[in-house]
Amino acid sequence: QVQLVESGGGLVQPGGSLRLSCTASGIIFSVKAMRWYRQAPGKERELVAAISASFITNYLDSVKGRFTISRDNAKNRMYLQMNSLQPEDTAVYYCYLVDGYWGQGTQVTVSS
Repeated sequence: QVQLVESGGGLVQPGGSLRLSCTASGIIFSVKAMRWYRQAPGKERELVAAISASFITNYLDSVKGRFTISRDNAKNRMYLQMNSLQPEDTAVYYCYLVDGYWGQGTQVTVSS
């Protein structure tokens, strides 16, 4: 049974940082491409960052230079380091496995 569990969300002031984690189980994690999506209220879900099994990364233009996606195959874990957060980054962030599995989401709120 595939399971994805996110953690690390919260409330942060503009300019602050957060690190999201996604822990996977029930899969051979090291061979899977993974992604982070986000969905803000009233908006469609959008792809934020992706990392392939060979560690190739891609980012949404608006987060380039601020967010970093990474993975630790020994821990079956993916991360999203988010720096210089802005109010427009406020959203529920989801972990996604390209086989079609979603995590439950973690709320990120950027506000003073």
